[in-house]
Amino acid sequence: MIQVSMEPPLERTPQYRGDLRQTALPEMLAIIYQARVAGVIEAVLGDVTKRIFLENGYVVHASSSDLADSLGGYLRRVGKLSDADFHAAMTQRSSGGRRLGEVLIERGTLSPAQTFQAIREHVEGILWSLFAWEEGTVSFEIGAFDARELVRIQIPLRQVVVQGVKRAANAKSLVAKMGGKETLFGPSYRLEDLIEVALDAEEYKLLSMVDGKRTLYELATKGPLAPPENARLLYAYSVLQLIRKLGVAEPAAASGVIKIKLRSES
Repeated sequence: MIQVSMEPPLERTPQYRGDLRQTALPEMLAIIYQARVAGVIEAVLGDVTKRIFLENGYVVHASSSDLADSLGGYLRRVGKLSDADFHAAMTQRSSGGRRLGEVLIERGTLSPAQTFQAIREHVEGILWSLFAWEEGTVSFEIGAFDARELVRIQIPLRQVVVQGVKRAANAKSLVAKMGGKETLFGPSYRLEDLIEVALDAEEYKLLSMVDGKRTLYELATKGPLAPPENARLLYAYSVLQLIRKLGVAEPAAASGVIKIKLRSES
């Protein structure tokens, strides 16, 4: 596991609290983003606590109390550490009181660049895992935190929302929040916003199709990706206020009822 001090951050002030059974995580993150200050998001489900460390609208680190989320466990799962290397590194780490990444570099198991990339992927994995939570509490407390033990990454929080929604397990529950299939959306973004969100060509093409005339159904079925992926992205755009709901189109005469079956995928 990445060695992160689990002590409360310094000088924290409560700012936001929500229940995932009532408000989806992407919507909470969009609210929290507005503050754009240093602070810690803490998500709690049962005996598991996961934390996201923020500075000025960027995720700089994430940690988890779940042993399944440990760095060593992650490296074994993805095949970057053999069982022998894992046990040897963990033994050396325990005896010396050092971080696992330092031990892996010293042993020559991973280069410094490989270690940083592994930690980054591990931190991202903790972030994406939170998008599978449909219950639990989420709080955000403003304040400086002790960053001396953190291996820092730098991901814009709005980019996290898009990437997390793309990986969300229950697409149906998210898309249902957008309204019926005849709901109309119009653009409400500035081009400079899209640089930080880092949309790729297909994601930007879908956003460009939102013109106030195409319905949610049309956007999902005629967009550049598969309907489930289009629908997930449209929800993320709505949460980030890149698009806004305009109203409901009149149903086309004599049109059949066609349902979009959204896959549930992690």
